[in-house]
Amino acid sequence: MAAKGQMTGMLGVYLTAAELTYRDLIVSVTSRNAKGADLIAMDQAYRKSWAIQVKTNRKAAKFWLLNKGYKTEFSNQLVYVFVNLRGEQRPDYYVVPSSVVAKRGLTNTSTTGAVWYFFDITKSEAKPFHEAWDIFNTGAQPPRLIQRLRRARNP
Repeated sequence: MAAKGQMTGMLGVYLTAAELTYRDLIVSVTSRNAKGADLIAMDQAYRKSWAIQVKTNRKAAKFWLLNKGYKTEFSNQLVYVFVNLRGEQRPDYYVVPSSVVAKRGLTNTSTTGAVWYFFDITKSEAKPFHEAWDIFNTGAQPPRLIQRLRRARNP
C-alpha cells in the first residue's frame, strides 16, 4: 500500500500534468523511481521542451521539501511546480524557474543530524510565481476546439 506522502506527490504530478495539457503541451509522466524530473513537456511544434519537478503539500504551506541536488541541478529547461492542495478547492500552483530555486533554496541540519532541503517563500515573494504558467508560453495558437473550450470555461 502506498504511503500518504506518495499519494500526495502523485496527485500533485497528475494535477500539474492536466494543467500543462490544458495549455496545449504534450506531457509525459516519467518513471516514478527515476531520479530527476516528474514530467516532461513539449510544445506541439516539437521546438521547446521542459523537465518539470513537482513538489506537493497536502495542506497549504509556504515551504516545500527539495532534493539534495537543488543547488546544482538547474537550467532554463528545468521548472519546479510547487503545489498546495486545498481539499475540494482548486490547488495553488507556483511555477518557479529552477535558477530561482537554486538561489533561494535552503539547507537545514536538525539537532539529530538530519539534513533538510527546502524552498521557503513568503506570500508576497510567491505572488509573481502563482499560476505563472506563461513560463511555458510557446507562442503557438491553440487548435480551434481548445479555443472554444476555453471560451466556454471562462465566459
